[in-house]
Amino acid sequence: MDAPNGLSYSCPDLEKGGQVKASDYTRIQKAIHYLAGHPLENPSLEQLSRAAGLSPFHFQRLFKRWAGVSPKQFTQFLTAQAAKQKLLESRNLLDAAYDAGLSSPGRLHDLLVSVEAMSPGEYKKRGEGLMIRYGIHPSPFGPCLIALTDRGICGLSFLSDGKLGTALKELRKRWPKADFTRDDSKTKKTAQSLFALKKGRTPPRLRLFLKGTPFQLKVWEALLRIPAGAVLSYQDVAGLVGKPKASRAVGSAVARNPIGYLIPCHRVIRETGVLGEYHWGAWRKKAILGWEAVRVQERISMKSDKELTSQLGLASSK
Repeated sequence: MDAPNGLSYSCPDLEKGGQVKASDYTRIQKAIHYLAGHPLENPSLEQLSRAAGLSPFHFQRLFKRWAGVSPKQFTQFLTAQAAKQKLLESRNLLDAAYDAGLSSPGRLHDLLVSVEAMSPGEYKKRGEGLMIRYGIHPSPFGPCLIALTDRGICGLSFLSDGKLGTALKELRKRWPKADFTRDDSKTKKTAQSLFALKKGRTPPRLRLFLKGTPFQLKVWEALLRIPAGAVLSYQDVAGLVGKPKASRAVGSAVARNPIGYLIPCHRVIRETGVLGEYHWGAWRKKAILGWEAVRVQERISMKSDKELTSQLGLASSK
């Protein structure tokens, strides 16, 4: 994906501190496209590197810098069998969380998120009197557009092929009477809080300002309850909003999510384990889910290592 408007993008790897250039996203995209087109195969490193247009050595190094693991390890998170198992685990996790009283939106999210919805009166005004500042920023999944109001984030979308036009057109369509101005410096801090979170730092508090129907708002708030590394089916989300037979309507609301990644519609998959479509590209959905799964696995490993170190320390002191 080329950077829009001739700009050169680089994105810090969130965990490792390395640099992933904008041109690298194109190569990663091609490799994940190849994976998506060969779901029943187990592509070799040579096949993936050929799809990305790199030597096996350089592709392995690039992919590990981006994902944190090798391509082979990454693909293990994206099989239908793995997704079906993750569905079962995620349902158990949410059941346990609700039993513990953690049912409010944002409590299970990696980031601390609060939601404010437009009032019915504001909804009818279609953004009249509202100033929306937007900016273009790098992310681990290609350049993205972030839109802010004084009341919170109102949009986050990924740029298709690095082009700003489509994303900006969709934003203006959602808020037809609002005033718009590009202000990358204003939105930069938000982008960094989303995509450059350092280990050990307290997650930032983020406010979302949402415009939608009552049902859409219910669905979007339900999505915020799905933690990183977990997935639910459309039927599961329908149950969360108290409409167990409305999976088709849930799918429609999920598809209209205005704040990608942060409201994690990518964590909703089909009951069969097929990951399904995504407004910003099926390959990007695979990339985000795999990328999140790797980081959750790293956290689990780190926690286990710390617990083992603590136990060894206690044993040696006796």
